[in-house]
Amino acid sequence: MSVIEILTRVEAICQKYDRYDVEKQKDLNVSGDDAFARLYGSVESDIEALLQKAEIASKEKNRASAVALNAEIRRTKARLLEEVPKLQRLAVKKVKGLSSQDFAARNDLVLALPDRIQDIPDGTPAAPKQTGGGWAASASRTEIKFDSGLDMISDGLDTLKNMAQDMNEEFDRQVPLMDEIDSKVDKASADLKNTNVRLKDTVNQLRSSRNFCIDIVLLCIILGIAAYLYK
Repeated sequence: MSVIEILTRVEAICQKYDRYDVEKQKDLNVSGDDAFARLYGSVESDIEALLQKAEIASKEKNRASAVALNAEIRRTKARLLEEVPKLQRLAVKKVKGLSSQDFAARNDLVLALPDRIQDIPDGTPAAPKQTGGGWAASASRTEIKFDSGLDMISDGLDTLKNMAQDMNEEFDRQVPLMDEIDSKVDKASADLKNTNVRLKDTVNQLRSSRNFCIDIVLLCIILGIAAYLYK
């Protein structure tokens, strides 16, 4: 086979599979009213963003952050799966300026979307792929329920965190009051001690004065007795 024949066959194969090129389909907005192109482009952008988040989650060392990222990925996947029926309806609508090959490629792209969305890693074991009209709801029901549980846990943790912060703030406000009370107690104790010392001194002084008076009285009595005996 000559080089020219090889190049010709390669070109034919490329033309055959060009209709499956996602980027070309995104750029193929041949009409301003092409709702399929707009919605598909939005879904494709979300898929690319999810793949980036999944890569970040796989490398995340913080378990809580990884769980939160995976929960967000699952919610977005469920939302994207709900867009597939809309794309299926839009894919069969005729668009002005769209070739028959491109029109057929749209249906193929939509059919491939569920598997592409489901294949995005989200931190859960891979589930068996489902087919049929009800695959979107059944595939995401368990994940949505799981995400709801995670959201409830997250809300509970946030509530506990807020309560802890409020308690810390209240404790910080009470610390100066407790310090002031301690200072007043120390001052009262010191005043009471000083009062006790002064009271003791006063009592001692009173006792000394009383003893002096008693001594004078006794001395007078003794002198009186001595004078009586002398006479």
